Amino acid sequence: MDTKKLKNLIELAKESGLSELTVEHKDDRVTLKFPYGQSVAAQPMMAAPAAIPSAGASATAPAPVKDENLIEVTSPFVGTFYRASSPDAEAYVKEGDIVSPGKILCIVEAMKIMNEIESEVSGEIAEICVENETYVEFGQVLFKVRKK
Repeated sequence: MDTKKLKNLIELAKESGLSELTVEHKDDRVTLKFPYGQSVAAQPMMAAPAAIPSAGASATAPAPVKDENLIEVTSPFVGTFYRASSPDAEAYVKEGDIVSPGKILCIVEAMKIMNEIESEVSGEIAEICVENETYVEFGQVLFKVRKK
């Protein structure tokens, strides 16, 4: 991995407050761990790999939960959750709405980039798990969708 890409990864971690970042691409694998409460520049350590989605991913794959018909849609990265495209716009979805694959559910802003999160399943929005304009973590549940 070239120096520019590595610097971009460190900057991403710094801006989003990550404590650990692992990136795998082809034959390259880089894991950065940062002690809690210290700056990102403080002594990163190599650690066991853990896969994370690429920044270009629109959403993580839904993960089934206890109720087999209830699917969790999680955040593919750290950022700010927005229910609508602008403060004056109507929310993309609300509880009870029926969605299908490709339907935009929300936006997660990361590094000043607005990333549209799309549904990967057909179903009904059973629960919106995050308040508008809230900071979300990687893997945090954003919506619960009841499969139809």
